[in-house]
Amino acid sequence: MWSLITSLLAKWALFKLLLKTLGSMAWLIPVAFILKLIGLPVLIVLAILAAPIFIILAIIGFPIMLVIIAGIVLLVGFFFLLSMGLLLLKIAIPVILIYWLFKWLFRNGRKNSIDPAVD
Repeated sequence: MWSLITSLLAKWALFKLLLKTLGSMAWLIPVAFILKLIGLPVLIVLAILAAPIFIILAIIGFPIMLVIIAGIVLLVGFFFLLSMGLLLLKIAIPVILIYWLFKWLFRNGRKNSIDPAVD
């Protein structure tokens, strides 16, 4: 009986420790979903862009090292454009939202209609 109680308490303590450990990493789950959401389309685009270029370069007869270097340069350029676009969106979206907020707050009760008969 005593061994049953000690084994149950040990299992309970281990379970509690496991939940604390995994619970502290629970904030990573949404990050993983976002990365998966963004990463899979990026990989698809890269595959669509890279496959024909690699095939053409290999058919032309470039050495494999030059083909790999050209592919790396294209990937770096693509990721640079992608990161600059995301940076631009991070700046543009708050500016546009603030503009729309001020436009909505300071419309002074104006109606959408221009026709004075509708007023």
